Amino acid sequence: MSKLIVSFIFFISISVLSQTSVQNPNKIYVCPPCASSCDTIEFNKPETCTHCNMKLISKEQLKKNTPKRKKIAFYLQPGIEILDFAGPMEVFAYANFEVFTVSKTKDPIVSQGILKILPDYDIKDAPQADILAFFGGNSSTAFNDAEVINWIKTQQKTQYHFSVCTGAFALAKSGVLNGKTATTFHSALNKLEKEYPEINVRKDVRFVDNGKVITTAGISAGIDGALHLVAKLRGFNEARKIAYHMEYDKWTPGEGLILSDDNPYEKIKNSKHLETYTGIYKYLNNTTVELKMNTREKSLYAVVDGMNYPIFHVKNTTFTNIADHEITFIMDKNKDITGFTSSEHPNTLFHKLSK
Repeated sequence: MSKLIVSFIFFISISVLSQTSVQNPNKIYVCPPCASSCDTIEFNKPETCTHCNMKLISKEQLKKNTPKRKKIAFYLQPGIEILDFAGPMEVFAYANFEVFTVSKTKDPIVSQGILKILPDYDIKDAPQADILAFFGGNSSTAFNDAEVINWIKTQQKTQYHFSVCTGAFALAKSGVLNGKTATTFHSALNKLEKEYPEINVRKDVRFVDNGKVITTAGISAGIDGALHLVAKLRGFNEARKIAYHMEYDKWTPGEGLILSDDNPYEKIKNSKHLETYTGIYKYLNNTTVELKMNTREKSLYAVVDGMNYPIFHVKNTTFTNIADHEITFIMDKNKDITGFTSSEHPNTLFHKLSK
């Protein structure tokens, strides 16, 4: 068992950090934002967060490298479907988006007769958002409200519109979907098509990306659409990390209709070259690590003690792992992989044992 634990270091650090021991008293290290409680913890050593296993960075690096947070407004209405908004909320929180809730009033909302929600804002005081998101559940009442639809129309600085399930009717009613292609919950497809003939309704896709407007099918499909939007804005690797953290192993990247030019999956269309890296590699203390292709994701995973850990392609023969440790593979003159080095052991070559 001790050997297996050692091999884990390559893919996900399990170092125990002491927040009291000081390596550099003038430098403070923090966890890259992951929407967990550890985001507020400060460390004295540049190792790995003991809570989420992400590689710690200095506060200076955080300020320099962290992109401007996208503000996303979740419009919620009484009777809203829980997973419609909770699934995407989880995705966007992991992506470090600034998520806030809006409703017509600040009165408590009851979701499916179970969950009570207090909106952060109403439509009179809600701040400007980069992304507006709408969800299913009692949508026929909420989105036939003239005040709500007018509020949507007045949000002129919105960069993206996003809907899950019958939330698409908010975008249809407000004119956002005019002349566009869209989808919605399976039992509402015919209604959307009949009531809004100017919309090209697709009944056979998990989501539709028009560029600045993304609509998804029902309930769980919202997670796919949210991961897709993160991939567009933050890159495919970031979306993979989030899917891994959520243990959402049903995500098939690009499993939707993408009508925009900014397709985040263009590079993985030619992922066959990744098969070159598959095989068994030697590691510390006579342990081994196996790299395998995940055909669904068209990406590499490391298999350690029966568990899968994602490996992220950066460029050429350079990859990173879930803890952001750099991995560089070595090729011979025939372009065959002979081994790798890691940022933790830069002077050691770990040989490839077999394909």
